[in-house]
Amino acid sequence: MTSDIRLAFAHPEERSIASAGADPRDRISLRDHIVEVDIGAFQKERGHRQRVMFNVVIEVRPAPQPLNDDVDRILSYDRITESIATELAAERLNLLETLAERLAERILAEPQAMRVFVRIEKLDVGPYKLGVEIVRSRAEDALTVLGHDGQEASVHPIVVFFDNATIAATDLAARLDLIQSHGLPVILTVGMPDFPRPTTGHRPTQRRVDLLAIEQNAWALAARDARCVVMQTRTEIDWAIKRGQMVVWAPSKMVLDAVDGPQSRDPVALALWLAETMAAAKMVVHANVALPAGSRVTVEKA
Repeated sequence: MTSDIRLAFAHPEERSIASAGADPRDRISLRDHIVEVDIGAFQKERGHRQRVMFNVVIEVRPAPQPLNDDVDRILSYDRITESIATELAAERLNLLETLAERLAERILAEPQAMRVFVRIEKLDVGPYKLGVEIVRSRAEDALTVLGHDGQEASVHPIVVFFDNATIAATDLAARLDLIQSHGLPVILTVGMPDFPRPTTGHRPTQRRVDLLAIEQNAWALAARDARCVVMQTRTEIDWAIKRGQMVVWAPSKMVLDAVDGPQSRDPVALALWLAETMAAAKMVVHANVALPAGSRVTVEKA
């Protein structure tokens, strides 16, 4: 059995460890929690309670020190079982997928929770288990700007993805005008350029080549409109947005420096990761691509 297949069926805690960065977070977990519940889309499942098993792993922020053995300073295990009970009591559901999404969202509302692995399995459908597993991350802290009253206020930017046709479009300026008209800070992201790029045959170095190719395209977009300013780091982005500038994201530094950064080299997936990291109001995609699912940030096509 290959490593990928083994991890696909491994406990969520093992998957959490395998996907951690160089500085992994603390984890708490709930294993093999079984509840009888009426759930299912088929008529034969309606009105009949069946056993459903939950396995949940939560990656959390480091606990404040000293703990002083104080339960109020940690994310209590009881919050996991309480979240499960609350979602099961809210309404009858057809899909495990819906239950998993709602449970993950409730858990990520806890201030300490940063990433959650949820596996839910039906135990009584046959001589096997049927289940679903999802991984969700919380959006990071929003940008803050000074309001008219001198007080700091949170601001949620719009993250926009442009394909190459949009970058080259004759109406680019008009599109940028429309995006700015929403009155929110704008972070533009781009894909790889159309010209060939080096192929290394080595995944880590190829990842760097691809990220640098995206950055070349970011500079190409900046050359088309003076409002677009290329930025690499979260600090630079914060600084530019506070000054009303429209940012074009050069991804290499943030992606490679991130402890829990994206493993995908797909430009749209990278843009979505940025949107989640920046607690964006939404992500708008100007491209003929499939929209990514399962994000805490709303994704829509232009």
